Amino acid sequence: MPATVRGVIARSKGEPVEMVPVVVPDPGPGEVVVDVRACGVCHTDLHYREGAINDDFPFLLGHEAAGHVSAVGEGVTHLSPGDFVVLAWRAPCGACRSCRRGRPWYCFDSANARQPMTLEDGTALSPALGIGAFCEKTLVAAGQAVLVDPEARPEAVGLIGCGIMAGYGAAVNTGGVATGDAVAVIGCGGVGDAAIAASSIAGARMVIAVDVDDRKLEWARRFGATHTVNSASTDPVEAIRALTDGNGADVVVEAVGRPETYRQAFFARDLAGTLVQVGVPDPTMTVELPLIELFGRGGALKSSWYGDCLPTRDFPRLVDLYRKGRLDLDGFVSETIPLEGVEEAFARMQRGEVLRSVVVID
Repeated sequence: MPATVRGVIARSKGEPVEMVPVVVPDPGPGEVVVDVRACGVCHTDLHYREGAINDDFPFLLGHEAAGHVSAVGEGVTHLSPGDFVVLAWRAPCGACRSCRRGRPWYCFDSANARQPMTLEDGTALSPALGIGAFCEKTLVAAGQAVLVDPEARPEAVGLIGCGIMAGYGAAVNTGGVATGDAVAVIGCGGVGDAAIAASSIAGARMVIAVDVDDRKLEWARRFGATHTVNSASTDPVEAIRALTDGNGADVVVEAVGRPETYRQAFFARDLAGTLVQVGVPDPTMTVELPLIELFGRGGALKSSWYGDCLPTRDFPRLVDLYRKGRLDLDGFVSETIPLEGVEEAFARMQRGEVLRSVVVID
């Protein structure tokens, strides 16, 4: 029968979040219910609260989560109650034109649960990124629940579900960072630091971290940055060129999502270098570049959607790297908080005091 549990919602644009009873239905065909163990507080959740994604209020927030399957619907054969999973906001359909062409990481019809979770009065909730995991239980499509090593720490591996995968994949999957490359990462929050970690693991000879906050630059060194540049006081393009014999970086990851940092990333590339944008811009933003520079520099300008990942392939790989001590997921967990602490965590995130606050549900 349906379960009534505690969940955190954004009821209207810009208003503080609320913890309310949420009704989670029994799973239907192709669906599973997951008991949430941990869920990271991501900037995207704040964007939902602020109405920057869409206006389908009320939102059930939270999407960067790990937990245990508690019930499975008809036709679900690859999952069983008790399985430990990380939730993905992309679950390739296998049938769209991108999936049929062998590019499921670009799936245009990603699966979500068909049934809504609701308030007690029946009001349907819009789950953030199709997940809604600031909640004791959540209903998702079975393809969104990815089996991982059950010995992994939920607070750490849940972050793979969004920010870590986005940054790691931006460097490795989209940017193709390889042994011997010089890499620059502009923006050293959680996504940028994941790109730094990925570049180091991939064998980059140099990983240059760029930010305006010395505290974040110090954090970046923990994840593998070999050099740091404070762009509040130093021209980052000139600094990156100076560190690379005047050439620029082979791969530049832009993890801020602003026109000025995009231009910096563009000009900080070596000839035939690659720019990867993973920072999410405001929809009103535009960027202007000299056309002769677009032509003359060559290389590639790419956007990275969710790190161009295939969750069933990449999530277990990252958990394996974590379990072997090669990927410091624990370093991304600045604090653990209860469900009641989400609003205060948003404020700390906006002040740049944390990489990730993580909601833990006992």
